[in-house]
Amino acid sequence: MDPILKERLFGLTGSEGNHGEDVKEYYYYLDATPTHSYLKGLYKYPQRPFPYRDLVETNQSRGKHDPEYELIDTGAFADDRYFDVLVEYVKVGPTDILIHIGATNRGPDAAKLEVLPTLWFRNTWSWGRDDRRPELRAVALPGAGYALVHAQHPVLEDYWLSCSAEPELLFTNNETNLERLWGVPNPGPFVKDGIGAAIVDMAPHTVNPNATGTKVAARYTLEIGPQATCSIFLRISSERGEDPFADCDRIFDWRRAEADTFYASLSGPSRSKDEANVQRQALAGLIWSKQYFNFDVSEWLDGDPSGPTPPEARQNGRNARWRHHRSADVISMPDKWEYPWYAAWDLAFHTMAFGLVDAEFAKEQLLLLTNERYIHPSGQLPAYEWAFSDVNPPVHILAARALVMMEMARGERADREFLSRIFHKLLLNFTWWVNRKDPSDRNLFEGGFLGLDNISVIDRSMQLPEDLTLQQADGTAWMSTFCLGMVWAALVLAEDAPVYADLATTFFEHYMSIGDALNGFSEGASGLWDEEDGFYYDAIQRSDGERRPLKVRSLVGLLPIVSAISLDDTQAKRLARTVPVVIGTMTDHLGRHPERAPMMQSRLTEDGSEIRMLTLVPEERLRRVLTRIFDPDEFLGEYGIRAISRYHLEHPYELDARGQHLTVQYEPAESTTGMFGGNSNWRGPIWFPMNFMVVQGLRNLGCYYGQTFQIEYPTGSGTLMALSEIADDLAQRLVSIFLRDESGRRPVFGGVGVMQHDPNWRDHLLFYEYFHGDNGAGIGASHQTGWTALVANLIESQGPFRGSTD
Repeated sequence: MDPILKERLFGLTGSEGNHGEDVKEYYYYLDATPTHSYLKGLYKYPQRPFPYRDLVETNQSRGKHDPEYELIDTGAFADDRYFDVLVEYVKVGPTDILIHIGATNRGPDAAKLEVLPTLWFRNTWSWGRDDRRPELRAVALPGAGYALVHAQHPVLEDYWLSCSAEPELLFTNNETNLERLWGVPNPGPFVKDGIGAAIVDMAPHTVNPNATGTKVAARYTLEIGPQATCSIFLRISSERGEDPFADCDRIFDWRRAEADTFYASLSGPSRSKDEANVQRQALAGLIWSKQYFNFDVSEWLDGDPSGPTPPEARQNGRNARWRHHRSADVISMPDKWEYPWYAAWDLAFHTMAFGLVDAEFAKEQLLLLTNERYIHPSGQLPAYEWAFSDVNPPVHILAARALVMMEMARGERADREFLSRIFHKLLLNFTWWVNRKDPSDRNLFEGGFLGLDNISVIDRSMQLPEDLTLQQADGTAWMSTFCLGMVWAALVLAEDAPVYADLATTFFEHYMSIGDALNGFSEGASGLWDEEDGFYYDAIQRSDGERRPLKVRSLVGLLPIVSAISLDDTQAKRLARTVPVVIGTMTDHLGRHPERAPMMQSRLTEDGSEIRMLTLVPEERLRRVLTRIFDPDEFLGEYGIRAISRYHLEHPYELDARGQHLTVQYEPAESTTGMFGGNSNWRGPIWFPMNFMVVQGLRNLGCYYGQTFQIEYPTGSGTLMALSEIADDLAQRLVSIFLRDESGRRPVFGGVGVMQHDPNWRDHLLFYEYFHGDNGAGIGASHQTGWTALVANLIESQGPFRGSTD
């Protein structure tokens, strides 16, 4: 038996010997429909005592160059002595949910298992704001064949929890054990860990003999034979039924079949069974990871009425300038363990994946971030709970565009109401960027680490001395991409409201100015392009004019290629009411600024029609950057684009600054640097969101260039390919991380043999935070389904909508 009854999954942080926060248990999101009408998850529970101390001590004894010590390494699952605990939820109706728990003994001998499905009320009564207390109470039903709990709440309607097979019901209160934690008296005899004490410590006095409280567990003690399965059924409903489990088999079969039908329509006949499985589990994890998030910053800053006064430092600490922020919403989270809070740029990528199955929820999520309860009056979007004022990349117009483009690809009319709402809110955010992140008014932007935590030789979120300014190639490229997204949105909206044509022109002017600054087209401008290396770099600018590029070959210098958008004759005709005016303005602009001509190109296609493109990177420079990207000795890995060039493995970039010797070296897995809290891993691994952006950027460029632009791919191979073909190959490299290869191995599982070959493990997938730059193994937070769910979009893009991101 385990020494504790966990309230949440067990994991370690960097200070406990891990390379970053990571859960040390195995659970899988196997299925989910977007309405949550059907959910299926799997948890693997060792029959041996859980090795908490071994995991902590062994990880603490290892260095940063050693692999992490995982639960599978402890021997906890040796001889298959574990349980597979399968959980299914089905909605009978909006307030009626059936639950099935199936526990299978995978071991060679019979084994005992305690299963404790638990219901509790969130503690809202202990903080001095609302002392109304809800109640859970057992209902006596002699001979009924099931146990029943009545749940009463002062705001919610009554609910009834039915538990099959008449389990023992253990009641306590969902209140902190103050005596155990801080040595002060508890408010009553029954506290939240009372159920654990009753079972683990065999202390029956810790649960309420009167069968009432605010937390209850149904105790099932099972003896399960080898390879056998025991099932438990529960039902929580706003209606008290006479026979709650009478029709449950038919309902489960109905919802399972419904889920199969839904995903069959998504995957289509061109998908392999393995691809369909990867796509389905990626989307399931995204759906499972929605969370209710409740955070009132003013209340947190001022403290609870019944609690001690917060320290004075809190009033000037993190989030102090975000008193307006008040969230009480269901939000898509990166995952439920390491990141049980939203992150602004993660969420934008989540919505692109959600667009495949639930476009309305995706749109609501983007609008939520720009809601007045979230966005700062200055126009800044909140980054994440622990530091709203951090700066995340401005990718939200790209996400909005992706959602609308999906609709248009399906033959639907663009959702102009959504596009208009998000456009006007992002006007505020764009203004914040221009006013706050371009202090020298040169159209070369800062922004801090911009999500790429330790990708540079310096901590880019650090405050630099007053005489220094960091000019960021990625920050500038993101702002150019922001402009192009707003140009596109304004053109679409101008079909119905010509006034938007003026805004399209405004953002075009911004785009041209930013591109000029980045490339150094104007006389006397230095830009961030390095002619010798054929690459874009960050630079540090001194107030006296001296400037130093930071020559780290990284994703920072690749991002400019993403900033491209094409417009063909078909689209021009659709926008005929406004495009001629806008194009006339664009042409006039180039007449006044001929040096910027490489950023607006046009050509005639084979059928004589005209296609135009706005691009941040002129063709000659594009070829030079792509030559590096597609070089296997630099960025191109077997499984995607590395965050930092492999060139730096043998040629570290070094910088001596103010008495410090700083260096960047290619590291394909976890980074060994302590920068940004030691939980930063952008020095070589493969990250899905940035790879996704590169793939989309190549597709956008390919829409313009077609077969007229061919480049060696991979560099040095002698094979010439068009950009759209290269985008498809890159997408397949990324998808192949999760697919079985010719030998039956999935790169994502690395060298973990049981996950590669055991039929009870090999098809259950983990969607990691990032991936080894050389072998594709999953690294970092193991359940970072969030933006890694973009694998579902990459699988989808190989189907009928390929090349539709024009």
